[in-house]
Amino acid sequence: MRALAKVGTTRDGRGRPSAGSGPVDRIEEAAPRQQTRWDVVLVWFMRITALAWVAKGLATWAQILDLWPGATPFADLSPGRQAAIVYFAVIDFVAAVGLWLTSAWGGVVWLLAATSALTLAALTPQLLPMSTPIIAVQASIVAIYFVLSWLAARDVG
Repeated sequence: MRALAKVGTTRDGRGRPSAGSGPVDRIEEAAPRQQTRWDVVLVWFMRITALAWVAKGLATWAQILDLWPGATPFADLSPGRQAAIVYFAVIDFVAAVGLWLTSAWGGVVWLLAATSALTLAALTPQLLPMSTPIIAVQASIVAIYFVLSWLAARDVG
């Protein structure tokens, strides 16, 4: 086991680094990274987007539960459209939670949800009809997310 220790560290009888023994490879002892202005902007953007995706998820569930007056009942829709609606009813809430927590997986799930909605709206509008302004807004939100992520990663302040 001695070969696995970092050079310059000494270990006590239980294999733990001795106090004041030099470099340590423990994650929780790493110094936290200072937040920049772009980090804060990205967090606020992710939280606002999370609230929008919660609203989107609630609207989708209202469609499943036939709460929209005058809308076609969910049971009368085609199976493909039903599948798309159920997919977005689940993934929009999962993405919203991940975005609110500002976790890496949240951004990934949200990008999956947003890009799959844009792709379905563009390629198969019968499954997910979206107006052109809604498509433009959603694409803009994705673009803003990429720009803010890039600025936060670069520490441009």
